[in-house]
Amino acid sequence: MRPVIAALERRGVEVSVTARDFAQTLGLLERFRIPHTAIGRHRGGRLTAKGVGLASRSGALVRWARGRRFDVALGHGSNDVTVAARALGIPSATTFDYEWATVQHTINCRLARRVVVPEAIPPERLVRYGATPAKLRRYPGLKEEYYLADFEPDPAVPAALGVRPGAPLAVVRTPPAVSLYHRFEHSLFADLLARLRDQAQTVVLPRTPEQRAELAAAGGYLVPDRAVDAQSLVACADVVVSAGGTMNREAVALGTPVWTTFEGRLGAVDAQLIAAGRLRRLERPEDVTVVPRDHAHDPAARIRRDPDAFCDLLVDGLVRPGGA
Repeated sequence: MRPVIAALERRGVEVSVTARDFAQTLGLLERFRIPHTAIGRHRGGRLTAKGVGLASRSGALVRWARGRRFDVALGHGSNDVTVAARALGIPSATTFDYEWATVQHTINCRLARRVVVPEAIPPERLVRYGATPAKLRRYPGLKEEYYLADFEPDPAVPAALGVRPGAPLAVVRTPPAVSLYHRFEHSLFADLLARLRDQAQTVVLPRTPEQRAELAAAGGYLVPDRAVDAQSLVACADVVVSAGGTMNREAVALGTPVWTTFEGRLGAVDAQLIAAGRLRRLERPEDVTVVPRDHAHDPAARIRRDPDAFCDLLVDGLVRPGGA
């Protein structure tokens, strides 16, 4: 949402940002110097805990927003902001790029007035969630090609994390262990980590304190203790392996070889990338061999798309009468 915020502010819109305390979200906001209000926290991976968290944070958002003048509410896959916006009578837009998060989308798509997704996702997959043709807006390419349009990697980032210059570098993102749509054992992932440790310097970006403790106990990995410039890290890496979606697609957008270990139901975006050879699905740890890249002559061409076009899909025609 960083370039969306910037696009709105260039148009003279006052933007207020909220975030829950989970993983590296607050640290990233601080690193990007985005003013924000922290509201709520993650309640865990169980369905009942997620329900409690949704009610708690949505209520907190309503109390925070009541009495203020908001003309539109925007979120990327956030149930909380969509529920709060409906309670306050504020038109809202939601965006996502993975269509099988059933619980999340059933809430968001029904309550939001605008649903923005990649063209790769067939519209018929979203109808059951309440994403009617009148609500739906679709964009070409990857969301990462929009929000990384102005991005240039900082080559000093790997060294700041202790990576030795010239040595092969692998970057790994751990599985989203608390997600409802991704409940699987990861022996494949553990075996892969052991293999990468023997081949290259391996920077691992954990999602939770529990994952961080496991990595520390295993030893042999570089594990940042704070939110880092992971996009520069990905751009400078020789290979990226991730069980989630966003870092995989950031690697694709930045031209870095990338493998996915995602074991849930494959979404349309990743299926399209795999078919095009831009993303590879890991089946065996030995599939991955870290080969140093010639970054100065990397043939991968970046696709940069206009963030203002993405912003337009979210807000054009959405603001209620009398709104700015």
